Amino acid sequence: MTSEEGFKVTSLKGKVTLITGASSGIGAGASVMFAKLGALLALNGRDLENLTKVAKQCTDLGAAEPLLVPGDLTNEDTVKNTVEQTIAHFGRLDVLINSAGILAMGSIETGDLAQYDKVMNVNVRSVYHLTQLCVPHLIKTKGSIVNVSSVNGQRSFPGVLAYCMSKSAIDQFTRCIALELASKQVRVNSVCPGVIITDVHRRAGLDEDQYAQVRFGVLQTPDTSLCKRSCFPDGVTESSVRCHVSVLAEHSKYKASP
Repeated sequence: MTSEEGFKVTSLKGKVTLITGASSGIGAGASVMFAKLGALLALNGRDLENLTKVAKQCTDLGAAEPLLVPGDLTNEDTVKNTVEQTIAHFGRLDVLINSAGILAMGSIETGDLAQYDKVMNVNVRSVYHLTQLCVPHLIKTKGSIVNVSSVNGQRSFPGVLAYCMSKSAIDQFTRCIALELASKQVRVNSVCPGVIITDVHRRAGLDEDQYAQVRFGVLQTPDTSLCKRSCFPDGVTESSVRCHVSVLAEHSKYKASP
């Protein structure tokens, strides 16, 4: 079976899926693709206006109305409420997609502890906390977890030190809990896309020249020779999100993160 054929037969019909970071970028792309495949969605994001637009894209495809659970996941009460509202609304949870994350520019010389704490709180601590609260529900459904990591967790990039560290942490988090939950038939995987052109770069403080370099794949270092291509959110839907789907497919039910 080709990868294209495998993707076509994949269905997430009726699978209750909680997606964080759903108001933009990869999270938004995943939301729309999962809606196409019949998932029942609970969408989290900090920007309620954008989250509402993503929800409308989903319903325009014929999907059920997503449950919106907006809020900042660095707030512990928001994390608890997100899980509680999802379970109260749907009665169960089949899939957790940890897509929320931020990028910050800074090296060992220019970064500070405030930046480090912010990146690690959003990209790692909130993921740990949300996953911890979702695991009991995922054990009941023998569900799946997909963590959105990055090539930055596997390759070294200058100028984004805290971000690279946070994504390395997510990769190790994924491997560890995959081992811990395997006996309970909960699959855990990470997806590690390359450069995806979303507003995350502008929010990180890139000026127009730097942003243009990222867009055209020229902001490179010797250690990133395999990453000389960037893509746009449509490319996310057709590549990165396919990875999300492939690790959730029934024919891959024994897969877990290495």
